[in-house]
Parts: sequence; structure tokens; C-alpha cells
Amino acid sequence: MPDPAPAPLSDRVRLAVTAPVRALREAPRRPMLAASAVALLSLVVYAVVRHFVHTSMVDMIVYRAEGAAVANGTDLYALRVTEWNLPATYPPFAAMLFVPTTWFPIPVLRMAITLGNLALLALLAHLSFKLVGWPRRELRPIGVVLVTGLGVWLEPVFTTLRYGQINLALACLILWDLTRSDAHRSKGMAIGIAAGIKLTPGLFAVYLLITGRVRAAFTAGLTFLGTFLLGALLLPDATWGFWTEYLYDSSRVGKTEIVDNQSLRGAFARLLHTADPGLAATAGAGLVALAGLAVAAWAARSGRWLPRSEAWGVCCAAVTAVLISPISWTHHWVWCVPVLVLLAAEASVEHARPAGVRRLRWRAVFWATALAFASFAMWAAKPLGPAVLHMSPLRQLPTSIYPWVGLCFLLAAAIRIRARRRSAGAPLVRLPGQRNGGGGPDATRGRQQAPAAR
Repeated sequence: MPDPAPAPLSDRVRLAVTAPVRALREAPRRPMLAASAVALLSLVVYAVVRHFVHTSMVDMIVYRAEGAAVANGTDLYALRVTEWNLPATYPPFAAMLFVPTTWFPIPVLRMAITLGNLALLALLAHLSFKLVGWPRRELRPIGVVLVTGLGVWLEPVFTTLRYGQINLALACLILWDLTRSDAHRSKGMAIGIAAGIKLTPGLFAVYLLITGRVRAAFTAGLTFLGTFLLGALLLPDATWGFWTEYLYDSSRVGKTEIVDNQSLRGAFARLLHTADPGLAATAGAGLVALAGLAVAAWAARSGRWLPRSEAWGVCCAAVTAVLISPISWTHHWVWCVPVLVLLAAEASVEHARPAGVRRLRWRAVFWATALAFASFAMWAAKPLGPAVLHMSPLRQLPTSIYPWVGLCFLLAAAIRIRARRRSAGAPLVRLPGQRNGGGGPDATRGRQQAPAAR
């Protein structure tokens, strides 16, 4: 029997727009009201704190200047804005997308970007719950409301809102793509667009490739190529300058050694007391890249034995991408949201076990990770000026807290996969070409809900 024709685009758009309202109505009334009250109170307190904390939204101003350079035909990579003389650092394709920001005055833009980022935080929470397959569908709106209200206190989210950054938008593009069925012919396109805006998301195309989704990986690559060609067509000089010169000039992005940089390279710079950690940092990042991608692929190919295998794979790939980037500002770690949702799911399943076999390990891991991302530890321990290169190893622990958390997460993932395979009597490595029994992420997620799989 032939497949039914897809619904008209207008009907699909209408269903997508009304879906959040339907989900809120279907959620249990009392828990939803309690969650809404907690979230509203948290956001009110956040608004008060935001009023008294200097909220520069400096990155939003840079994006607006990039859009203005494109609109006015001026030199994109010669611009310098704000009191810090910040330059453009993204590919020309990104600057083209920023043109609409020039249509509004800065005060209006501040409000619009803040509200937009809060909506993106809610969307990221929804996509994270969908990726993990937890909790039950009718309870997920409650989780989305709580994450939106309380998530503003996670340092990466707080800083994203403070600077007017685009991290939440990129994370939503990537997660939306990865939570779609592998049968979608356009799967990978959103990842390619995200990579065209900022190069780091390109690692997710590698993740798709090594987990057997070759078509989606090539779709991501071709889409990225399309963003390059569009930039070359409309902004040829800027495209030539970016890909031949500005991309390799790390001084345009910022100083490697400052605590704002929570990448492995930044941690190496502080540990070695040098602004240029050189080969040691490159080798370390290379090893972590190989290990992180290996763990991500191992997780994704263990769907027969590992509950939430695709979520583990995606989160490992995300953590690896942020770790190995030469510069990963604290706000780049907004991937803490799906990581925390995944750990909360593991803790919930653990708590549901009979008392005789119940353990505390995942609850402890969840709360320790949540505390790390809500601690603002690197700012509390931040030294002044050149002192950042003269800290003792002990004092450096809080200034490099995210790299440590990321490495521990990859180690925990590897231990989790190995334990599940051993308990099932399965081989530690799956044969090439096999992946989750051939059902894609959706099929994997369905199997993960079976009680026997838990």
C-alpha cells in the first residue's frame, strides 16, 4: 500500500504553532500550576538581578554591526565596535543573517533578543526531553516550564542572555536536526546551516558519519558548502579574507589564557603559565577529539543494550566539540541543558528501582554537574590581569571547571556503556555497519522505554 500523501504545508505549520498550547492543556493541572509559579518567581528574581548587573549585550551589538556592514557594503572584518574594539569573527554567511537586526533600535533589539533567547531556552528544553525520551509526554511541558524558569541561573545560559549571544539558537538547530527520524531526506541540513554560522557545529556532521548516517552527514556537508558559496557570491572579498586570513588569527577572538575561555586549550594555557600552550594543547585536544567521538559513536551504536543511547551519543559529541575548540567561552557551554536532562533521566530511572537495588550514583552525578554549571566558579576565582598566568594548580581547578566537568562526563559515558554491555553479555564493540538494530533514533528511543531495557 503506498504511503499517504504528506499533509499540506499550511496544516503542518498550524499544528506546529498550536502544539505548545495543546501540550500545556494536556499536562496535569496542579503540577503545571506549581511549576509555573516557581518559574515565574525565578524569572522575576532574574529580572531584578539583571537590572542591577551590568548587562551589556555586547555580542548583540557586534552582530548588529556585522549586519550593518553587509547592508552598507563596508569592510566586514575591518569593523571595531564597543569600548573593547571587538571585531567580526564569524563567516560572512552569519553576517548576512544579522542584517535584520539593523532594522530596529538597540533598546528594542535588547528586549527582542532577551525574549527570543528565553523562547529558545524553552525550545532547547523541549528538544532535550525529546532526545532523551523522558519523562512521559504529558509531563514534559512541566519540565519545559521549569527549565525555562530555573535555567537562567545556569552560568552558560545567564551569560548568553547577558551578552545577547546566539548559542541557544545554534543548539536548537542542531538538536532539532538530530531528533528527527533518519528517514528525513533533509536531515543534516540544519547542522550544515549551524556550521555555516559558526564552524564548531560541523563536528556533528562527523558524528552523523561515524554513526552510520552517511546521507545526513553529506547533506550537512553540502549545506555548509552552500553557505560558503552564498557568502562567496554576495560577499566575495569578505569570504576570501575570512577563509585565507581572519579564520586563523586567534587574536581577533580573544586571549586564550583568560578564564572566560573554558576549552581544553584555555585550561592548558593556564596550567602551563603561557599565553600560547602550543603543541601540548594541540595534542591534548586531538586525543580528546578522538576519544570523545569514539565514545559518542560507541554510545549511538549500543542502542540494543544502553537506554537513551542516542542521547548519550549526542551529548558526548556536543561536549567534545566544546572541549576541543581553541576558544570556548563560558556561554558556549549551553549544552549543559541537554546534558543535565540526560543525567536527570538516569537519576529518575535509578530512583524508581526497588529500595534493595537502588543506588545514588546518578543523582549524585546530576547534582554535582548542576552545581558546577550554576556555581559561576570561574568568575569567583578569576584573577586580575596578568595574574591569570601565575596561578597555582590548586587555584586553577575552579577557573577550568567546565573542561573538568566535560572530561568527567565523557569518562562517565564510557563507564556507563561498558557496564551495560557487560551486564547484557554483549561484545564491547559492535560490528561495523550495525547501528541500533536498523531503526534510527526514533526506533532506539522506543526500545529504551521498555521496562526490561532499564
